[in-house]
Amino acid sequence: MAETQGLAALAEMLLGGGVEIVDLSAVLGPNTPLLKLPPELAVDTPKIEIHKISEYDKNGPWWAWNWLKVGEHSGTHFDAPHHWITGKDFPDGATDSIPAKNFVAPVNVLDCSAKSAADPDYLLTAEDVKAWEAEHSEIKPGEWVVMRTDWYKRNGSEETFLNADATGPHSPGPTPDAIQYIIDKGAIGWGTECIGTDAGQAGGMEIPFPAHNLMHKNNRYGLASLCNLDKLPPKGAILIAAPLKIEHGTGSPVRALALVPRP
Repeated sequence: MAETQGLAALAEMLLGGGVEIVDLSAVLGPNTPLLKLPPELAVDTPKIEIHKISEYDKNGPWWAWNWLKVGEHSGTHFDAPHHWITGKDFPDGATDSIPAKNFVAPVNVLDCSAKSAADPDYLLTAEDVKAWEAEHSEIKPGEWVVMRTDWYKRNGSEETFLNADATGPHSPGPTPDAIQYIIDKGAIGWGTECIGTDAGQAGGMEIPFPAHNLMHKNNRYGLASLCNLDKLPPKGAILIAAPLKIEHGTGSPVRALALVPRP
């Protein structure tokens, strides 16, 4: 009975404006910034294409629709454990096998925007996370942890979003000890506003690409290219991030949303 009343109360707040829906997703289209990898290392995801099938014409007189060419890890997207070699063996590690209940969870928003503005290579440490917990209360099992950097404001330009030079891309992210601490707290996943869940220079860390290596090794998830984290409180919001149910999918673009209580 209490659960039914709780859902009814949520429905009333949604209809009555007591809960704000914050869109955490970037526009997905031909100009969406995409990750660039060294050609000697890997093949890149192709640019997104949107092709018209019909638009109220001879190919479809009463309807409009398109077909798409898009990589699983394009734009605002979800990383499943099977995305990384460390998570390849989990039977529930693909987008079509992850339990649906895992796509909705409370979210902790760590504000690193000032430090990231001062240093694009800023790295969040475990001590930083502990200091945040001391101020806002601890991260609980099953919750998301996301890193607010305001990096999404660069999303209109692939050049500024990737922020690369001769030494590679420069964008903020977590250290291995931060990710391990977040995993030890029982978080369900880790998210950022950058093009990937790791820092731009993460390939040179002692554990390369720790957000990928460690999160997926522990059957946890990632979210990248999130937007509007500056519109969320440190605690109290609910994150909804449901990937497409792609057969054996390693990830998927998402329309990530947050439910935020109005004051």
